[in-house]
Amino acid sequence: MALRNAVLATLLEGEASGYDLAKGFDASVANFWMATPQQLYRELDRMESEGLIEARLVEQERRPNKRVFSLTGAGLEALASFTSGPARPVAIRDELMVKVYALDIGDADAVRVAITERLEWSRAKLAHYERIGARLLDGRTEDRYLAEAERVGPYLTLLGGRAFEQAIIDWAERALRVLERRTAVTP
Repeated sequence: MALRNAVLATLLEGEASGYDLAKGFDASVANFWMATPQQLYRELDRMESEGLIEARLVEQERRPNKRVFSLTGAGLEALASFTSGPARPVAIRDELMVKVYALDIGDADAVRVAITERLEWSRAKLAHYERIGARLLDGRTEDRYLAEAERVGPYLTLLGGRAFEQAIIDWAERALRVLERRTAVTP
């Protein structure tokens, strides 16, 4: 998937500046797509030149002027076309998993620390997703939200992010228990 598809999907929420999009990636899209601000700004320029998005200048009194971007008809068509194709399977490239795989000949204590750090990261990310979910639901039950919401995609994506982080938490806790038991048995 190209970064442009993630940007187009994010702009379904409405017009946004590059800064707003970068924050949005951190808050909502980060559970399935990562991009640096530099990558994002380069892609916005390309997408604008290709007519997928348009920018308008917003003058600000005490800050530099900013450009806000919105989808064009061509952008909506490109996003609709993207959704109609098959999705490629996910390929996991995780440095921690390579370290875990090799821990029997490596520094098991350092790997244990790395697993603990990942566990804490995932717990924090899950808590963040829970706050986003509470904001989305805004006191409503899930059924009521789904009946009233204009768009369901952000909620379903949030559910995927929650499930992913919970799976990492479950794995990390179990891995640490296994390593603890193994250490207790090893002379």
